[in-house]
Amino acid sequence: MILFEVGRLMGDDTPFFLETAHERVGEKLGTSDWVFIDQVQVNVFGEVTRWRTPGHSDPEYAKTTPFGGTLIHGFHIVSLLSHFFRDTGQWPVDGQYPLNYGLDKVRVLKPVVIGDGVRLRSHVSLLEVDQKAPTEYLIKNCHEIEAEGIEGHVLYAEYLTYWYQKKDALSAG
Repeated sequence: MILFEVGRLMGDDTPFFLETAHERVGEKLGTSDWVFIDQVQVNVFGEVTRWRTPGHSDPEYAKTTPFGGTLIHGFHIVSLLSHFFRDTGQWPVDGQYPLNYGLDKVRVLKPVVIGDGVRLRSHVSLLEVDQKAPTEYLIKNCHEIEAEGIEGHVLYAEYLTYWYQKKDALSAG
């Protein structure tokens, strides 16, 4: 089963290479597929992170809040960035061993009520490419997360990934 197409950008047949990534800085790279999140997943996230508060996990309590229902954790959305990155088809053809390097800026812009479930997706663009060594690259992507039925973006994040170039990589040029 193929989970994603290596090195392809959504709607684009141009392979994505670490070696030439700097030429794509400023470009929108793609939009992920929708991800469905329901109350069960929010509860599990709350248990795993030790942040099972009534506003996230108790629908009856949450009805009495200004939001009218339970909210997805902001960090739950942030935890999906790696998935969204891969889902847009940005896995570099010549890349291997990606490491989460961190985040430069994260803003939860709007609360997201779970209700019967919510669908999220990310619009991803390339902000920076920094070649750290002859075969090592630090890539910064912008994620603008959309929730179905909510106008505008609900989360903004600048996500950094440290990549190693494959030793047998084919040259993009």
